[in-house]
Amino acid sequence: MAFRLSFTPEAASVLARLAAERDPKLKKVRKTLGLLEANPRHPGLRTHEFTSLSGPTGEKVFEAYVESRTPGAWRVFWYYGPSPGMIRILNITPHP
Repeated sequence: MAFRLSFTPEAASVLARLAAERDPKLKKVRKTLGLLEANPRHPGLRTHEFTSLSGPTGEKVFEAYVESRTPGAWRVFWYYGPSPGMIRILNITPHP
């Protein structure tokens, strides 16, 4: 099942900043977002629950890898919703 992505203002501003700065990470972030749309359980994403955060109405939040084995590796934080067939991107950031 393919999902539609929606973005919080924070996540949208990160994407806009990466694009404006022509940051090389943008290509990796876009690849991760494409994999999330197609299959959030894709093995390359290494998706797992991020237990120290929850969605606005208590949804489980997940973390997907943009990079691995890299200092300050980037992650995409997301949850299922707000409606069926959607994934809400909370933030795109270096690993906390």
